[in-house]
Amino acid sequence: MNSSLKLDKIDRKILDILQSNAKITNAQLSKEIGLSPAPTLERVKKLENSGIIKSYHAKLDTDKIGMGVSTFVYVTLKGHNKQNIDIFMDEINKIDEVIECHHVTGSGDFVLKIIAKDISSYQKLMLEKVSDISVVDNLQSMVILSTFKDSKVMPIPE
Repeated sequence: MNSSLKLDKIDRKILDILQSNAKITNAQLSKEIGLSPAPTLERVKKLENSGIIKSYHAKLDTDKIGMGVSTFVYVTLKGHNKQNIDIFMDEINKIDEVIECHHVTGSGDFVLKIIAKDISSYQKLMLEKVSDISVVDNLQSMVILSTFKDSKVMPIPE
């Protein structure tokens, strides 16, 4: 969080509401926080311009769009140096099915979240794209059987 921007109670309430319903109108948001529309819009713009609000997204149902397999994949590189990380990131950014990529500590170097249509599509993706990246040494896949919590709502500290 940007330490130069102090969040008051109203800012935190705006962030809570927008995380739950980014499609809310400014008029409805202003009613819920108890301000008139103009200062409400000004506060939202301040939160956007400061980078606290990074973007707005539609959350899709992966099953309904035909992406029925989700996995986490631990990736270990052949060497943990800037050049290998840059090569890996350049290649990973070209693969649309990789929806998250995290640089981590521990036994692996990265954790990927990958979605695919089905197991055979996932296998093809892993064989032809991910494992084909020249700096990849080892991959360990975990298929997600079910998800009990998938919240994108961030707690806002006081």
